[in-house]
Amino acid sequence: MTAVGQDTLSTRSVLEVGGKRYAYYSIAKAAAKVGDVSRLPFSMKVLFENLIRFEDGVTVTVEDVKALADWQNNPRSDREIQYRPARVLMQDFTGVPCVVDLAAMRDAMNRLGGDAQKINPLVPVDLVIDHSVMVDEFGNPKAFEQNVDLEYQRNMERYEFLKWGSKALDNFRVVPPGTGICHQVNLEYLARAVWSSADTAGETVAYPDTLVGTDSHTTMVNGLGVLGWGVGGIEAEAAMLGQPVSMLIPEVVGFRLTGNLAEGITATDLVLTVTQMLRKKGVVGRFVEFYGPGLDALSLADRATIANMAPEYGATCGFFPVDAQTLDYMRLTGRPEETIALTEAYAKAQGMWRDANTPDPVFTDTLELDMGTVQPSLAGPKRPQDRVSLGDVDDVFNASVEGKSAGRHAVDGTDHGIADGDVVIAAITSCTNTSNPSVLVAAGLVARKAREKGLTRKPWVKTSLAPGSQVVTDYLEKSGLQADLDAIGFNLVGYGCTTCIGNSGPLPAPISKSINDNDVVAASVLSGNRNFEGRVSPDVRANFLASPPLVVAYALKGTVRDDMVTTPIGKGSDGQDVYLKDIWPSNAEVRALMDASVTRDMFASRYANVFDGDIKWRGINVEGSDTYAWRAGSTYVANPPYFEGMGMTPAPVADIIDAKPLAILGDSITTDHISPAGSIKADSPAGRYLMEHQVARADFNSYGARRGNHEVMMRGTFANIRIRNEMVPGVEGGMTSYQGEVMAIYDAAMRHKADGTPLIVVAGKEYGTGSSRDWAAKGTNLLGVRVVIAESFERIHRSNLVGMGVLPLQFAEGVDRKTLRLDGTETFTIADVAGLKPRQDVHVTLRRADGSTETFATRCRIDTVNELDYFLNGGILPYVLRKLAS
Repeated sequence: MTAVGQDTLSTRSVLEVGGKRYAYYSIAKAAAKVGDVSRLPFSMKVLFENLIRFEDGVTVTVEDVKALADWQNNPRSDREIQYRPARVLMQDFTGVPCVVDLAAMRDAMNRLGGDAQKINPLVPVDLVIDHSVMVDEFGNPKAFEQNVDLEYQRNMERYEFLKWGSKALDNFRVVPPGTGICHQVNLEYLARAVWSSADTAGETVAYPDTLVGTDSHTTMVNGLGVLGWGVGGIEAEAAMLGQPVSMLIPEVVGFRLTGNLAEGITATDLVLTVTQMLRKKGVVGRFVEFYGPGLDALSLADRATIANMAPEYGATCGFFPVDAQTLDYMRLTGRPEETIALTEAYAKAQGMWRDANTPDPVFTDTLELDMGTVQPSLAGPKRPQDRVSLGDVDDVFNASVEGKSAGRHAVDGTDHGIADGDVVIAAITSCTNTSNPSVLVAAGLVARKAREKGLTRKPWVKTSLAPGSQVVTDYLEKSGLQADLDAIGFNLVGYGCTTCIGNSGPLPAPISKSINDNDVVAASVLSGNRNFEGRVSPDVRANFLASPPLVVAYALKGTVRDDMVTTPIGKGSDGQDVYLKDIWPSNAEVRALMDASVTRDMFASRYANVFDGDIKWRGINVEGSDTYAWRAGSTYVANPPYFEGMGMTPAPVADIIDAKPLAILGDSITTDHISPAGSIKADSPAGRYLMEHQVARADFNSYGARRGNHEVMMRGTFANIRIRNEMVPGVEGGMTSYQGEVMAIYDAAMRHKADGTPLIVVAGKEYGTGSSRDWAAKGTNLLGVRVVIAESFERIHRSNLVGMGVLPLQFAEGVDRKTLRLDGTETFTIADVAGLKPRQDVHVTLRRADGSTETFATRCRIDTVNELDYFLNGGILPYVLRKLAS
């Protein structure tokens, strides 16, 4: 049932489509009363409709609606609005802790004397299991089957728990493992562009499909004209339970696209160029909306590729409006004709339809790209915004290892060595590219042409193909390209995120040993969206993002040290040098195979029984129940401590007195640095905990898979192997100083906790970039950190910190950790914390080891009144729980 407000603006209207009547909330009727909105950006029109549909005079007021209409005249605003998305999307790494929290809230509700059944999603929630499969086996026909078997062995307890959730919770569905990546399943099947559901009177209401997701790349669906973005799991849980998303009216940057991509240029080259441009522009916390004549030249899959990487360019979303391309894609992917007709009629009735005659919207700011100027590109070796032209990759890498020996080192049991710059992982992976037919067909054609010339991958390269959709397998097999990919080592390894999320699996032991024994700077090339330090593999320090066909080419070449454009990839079976241009397909070749191989029937068949799963999933038998029966001693799923001792009235928030720094960090600290997703080292606090609980090293799994257990995850906070804490210069990894002794951050935090000492984290610019993982904030909270002071915050992590009751403060202009000369021996005091107001100036008193003091200015980054309520309640979940219990 769709909830609506009181409609005091009287905007409710009727739309007839295919003989069926739909109620809807008319933007035109609202505009007649609050002002013309015809040139609002399309993404803002979605927000405008949301406000008029839920306008009730309390949560959403007529003044809120007017403020959004007035945005056209002054496209910047500091007004807070309450936004209610239609649904929530999750994946298993972020979804398991969400369901853990809901189960814990049910227990807490019983303790407070309330009804546990009130802890139920009020909007549809879909969880797609895609983050758990690892690339253990590769390069053989049995790899997929063997990896699936290992996935179930490692994760059975988590999967049983998720099945319990699907039976115990209303409006909660689980898409089983092996189906695809959540964003591709969303794009191809779950999303509708225009949603419809019955209201409390039984009348069918049509409205834009909107969502929030617990994965930062939820933005991919913006390519379909569906407004969605990533939030932390705790914010998603609140949205499930009926809380609106509190936000400031956003600025919208218009990105004008003109021209066409040149021959041989891919959507990956385009998105890496766009990412570089928008990072340079600065769009954190802003919407980006694409417009201009270039949109007509972009397929829906290409648009989705650009929308997917909004977190990498820092935007809340990267939106494409509904147009003829949208409808064509919906038809291709098997959407019902009734849904397609409703989408077209609704978009046109609401002024949400784009065509060649649509006037340009008003934007806060704009920038422009002629797509004809885009060059073949990669990004790396550490950040997705660091685009590198294909011909310069060798120079960039060589500069990063300047002064190191270029010699090769022996690999036991083989006739080859290993050297700096050797590509040891070549992975066609991730949501960004692996379901875009143009780049996957191109990758297959590169493999075909290489095979014909007698080339194959270098023996030190671990190759993998992990599509985002099962449909990919259908068209690669129909076209015969899968056989060519298999022949050079790109066998199917699973349907999931794999290498992009850090599930690259172990390298062959002799190669790993040679890398680590000789301090080799090995490289990976992957078709993903993330290449942060320590993410892809603990053995790989240089990671490059590339299109799928370039991934294949680098597997053949085996190194990033030599220029890919001017030096040979290898020698063919005829003894002649083979260059990249010799195996690169033409646009016409790619288009012909796509047209012949990608069909609507493939999508209809694959998604006909999408929730059923394979025989292993169907064999998991669990009973639904109001509360979950927690397993004593489980190292996967444990009852978290967030609600222990909680009463109906929150305790006053205490001032922060003489807090000591736990870490002093630099710029671009990612959520991977704060809460890694990949492998767990045996000598780390998390590894020691698992071994103390009789978990064998081979069964450690990953931090991502362990997110349902707070004991593992708090020990893993700040445990990234590449993080550098300036309190311990020259030391890499999650270490800090406690009273002059260097130790693991977790161990020091527990000593500070025993001392009764509050903690603080200090950081540079762009703190919390990357994934939406709520554990980066949960772990920070559980370590005893009360406040994080940074030069700037990424949107999702700032929100997550507030949602966990951690105070985010932003240095005033001209002040930072360097100007303050911090070394970790200082203490910090912040008074009147309980009296904070959103975005107010806050003065912090710094006391040095010699007893001298000084005060410096910061800005409170609790941005809205709703967020302040969450903070004063100790976090968003206690706030929601108290509200439901009362």
